[in-house]
Parts: sequence; C-alpha cells; structure tokens
Amino acid sequence: MAKKLVGSMKLQVPAGQANPSPPVGPALGQRGINIMEFCKAFNAKTADMEPGAPCPTVITYYQDKSFTMDIKTPPASYYLKKAAKVKSGAKTPSRETVGTVTAAQVKEIAEAKMKDLSATDMEGAMKIILGSARSMGIEVK
Repeated sequence: MAKKLVGSMKLQVPAGQANPSPPVGPALGQRGINIMEFCKAFNAKTADMEPGAPCPTVITYYQDKSFTMDIKTPPASYYLKKAAKVKSGAKTPSRETVGTVTAAQVKEIAEAKMKDLSATDMEGAMKIILGSARSMGIEVK
C-alpha cells in the first residue's frame, strides 16, 4: 500500500550544518517531521559537499510521519560569487560591474549545476549561467 502524501515544503539549508534550531526545527516540527532524523540524514547526504554551501531542499512528508528529501545543488549565484570573489551582486547590474569570471569558470559552474538546470546540452547550461552572471553585474571574460 502506498503512503498517503500530506504535503511538501522547500528549505534552504547549509550543507552539513542542519540542526534543530530555527529556521529548520520549527518548520519541520509544525509539520510533524522528526527533526533529529532529518538533520542526521541531511548532514550525511551533504557530507561530500562544501560545508556551508546553501542547498535548496524539497521535503515531501507523509501521513505516517516519514519523509523523503530531494537535495539540489547550490544556486548559480553562490558559485558565481565564489568564482568572482565578491560578497554580493551589483546594486544596478546593467550599469556597474562588481567582478569578472572566465569562460572556463562558467563551464565549470554549468557542469556542477547541469542536473538541476532545464538545459539539454552544455552550451544551453552555459547560457543560463551567463544570464545569471549578467543579472548580478559579473562580467565574463
């Protein structure tokens, strides 16, 4: 017999740093999900990722209090800011440039994000990353 689906929720949790404190604990607790079980499972799954990288996570929870989680790769903006060595994007992206990245770095980011992007090939994935860079005020050399 299939489990009865109750709902799903999205959280952005730092890789390897899930703990019962806010915002994770209250969000899971009010839905009846075992907080410590989630934290242990999440930290185990993200152990091979860079510690502290923000991981968008979709949690699907069921009537019997069980859950499944789908951990996605960190946002493209995280990778772009790291590659360009900047704290944040430009306040007016069309007028100012806050940093630069190389085409090789864009390709590397596209490869890392490929499974979560809607692109069918590497060229399309690179165009998506280029668009994100442009919207942040990061120039591509």
